[in-house]
Amino acid sequence: MTQTRETDVIVIGGGTGGYATALRAAALGLEVVLAERDKVGGTCLHRGCIPSKAMLHAAELVDGTAEARERWGVKASVESVDWQALVATRDDIVSRNHRGVVGRLAHARVEVLSGGARLTGKRSVRVEGHGEVTARRGVVLATGSRPRTLPGLAPDGRRVVTSDDALFAPGLPRSVLVLGGGAIGVEYASFHRSMGAAVVLVEAAERLVPLEDADVSRHLTRGLKKRGIEVQTGARLLETAVLEDGVRATVRTARGETRTVEAERLLVAVGREPVTDGLGLAGAGLSTDARGHVAPADLSRLETAVPGIHVVGDLLPPPSLGLAHASFAEGMVVAEALAGLPTRPVDYAAVPRVTYSSPQTASVGLGEEEARARGFEVDVNTMPLTAVAKGMVHAQGGMVKIVAERGGRVLGVHLVGPHVSEMIAESQLIVGWDAEPADVAAHIHPHPTLSEAVGEAFLTLAGRGLHQQ
Repeated sequence: MTQTRETDVIVIGGGTGGYATALRAAALGLEVVLAERDKVGGTCLHRGCIPSKAMLHAAELVDGTAEARERWGVKASVESVDWQALVATRDDIVSRNHRGVVGRLAHARVEVLSGGARLTGKRSVRVEGHGEVTARRGVVLATGSRPRTLPGLAPDGRRVVTSDDALFAPGLPRSVLVLGGGAIGVEYASFHRSMGAAVVLVEAAERLVPLEDADVSRHLTRGLKKRGIEVQTGARLLETAVLEDGVRATVRTARGETRTVEAERLLVAVGREPVTDGLGLAGAGLSTDARGHVAPADLSRLETAVPGIHVVGDLLPPPSLGLAHASFAEGMVVAEALAGLPTRPVDYAAVPRVTYSSPQTASVGLGEEEARARGFEVDVNTMPLTAVAKGMVHAQGGMVKIVAERGGRVLGVHLVGPHVSEMIAESQLIVGWDAEPADVAAHIHPHPTLSEAVGEAFLTLAGRGLHQQ
């Protein structure tokens, strides 16, 4: 039975940005309806961040066993990987997180409507099976993104897969060709290598993770090659053929050579695109840009050119980062705007960026080239992680790189190495609070830790170098 009714806020899409908006708006006393056609939690929870990091943890355990045997004299080996058991553990983690989100929304009295939704006006939404809902305060678009594909390369979920379905492809392949050297491609290349697959990683740009500092790319590439991953940057996929037992691809290398790569599986990780089809944007007076994003007219409120319609998450164009933790912040900004509170733009420069491969990368703020391009005179210090004792214990290489305005604040911090995803939060505060190197150098880092390398690098920049001159 359908109905027409009214509420304060309507959120279309229950991923990280959507449910964050709903929870914050409800906490501020607003009545909220959240429409989701699949499961709350979105891509991050069900097909992206959480399941992939669960499996990367399993990969880390496999790598640790090899290190124990080869480096530490611990006579251990991996007999086999029980794929079904691994999948069951991954799915249990996802399921428990999903139940948590569902319970949190229910406790906050957010009404969740299951069904696709489309705009029928500037403040009205029709939800499949539930009729029309109008919003007194506003509508929030949070429909997320999906993997981009390439013309003539249709994913089949078996031989040719995207990042969304790679986790659910049958079993572990013996060889993988990964197309795309951004964070997603690098993570999947790392996972499959840990699980014993032969991996070729192809990236069209001149370096991996091309949006990161060049030294991050260099150290990451070195680490991946050391693990036996073949990295081809500045390379182009010319053609592919799907075979009975795999794929055959023709690749033009950076040197202009043509080579053939055969693998059991081709993983396409060439980025993501916003999902707006069927959303009814035109009827509400909205349009998308050339890449399918819905641009806000007011960054401090993430409100579009149509008053009362806001946008969060992967629908946003740059400077938004398309990261789950940025979506949380965007959702809170929009909820507070709808509640009539003063807001300010999300500081995207202070949002950490992490690649959960082995080695990991973690960055916040500007890279060296970007800082110089923006006209800054900079002081730069790079310190290898192996310059501190804990880095020698791990023996995985890596570095700390700091980019600071000459005589002024820290512009960026860039890390490569083991567990650096757990080290970047400190640097987020350093960059976000405009700290100067001397401010950080005044604080003591614990010894022996990997984080000690961050402290030592700042000591050197502040002119108080101890172990690094």
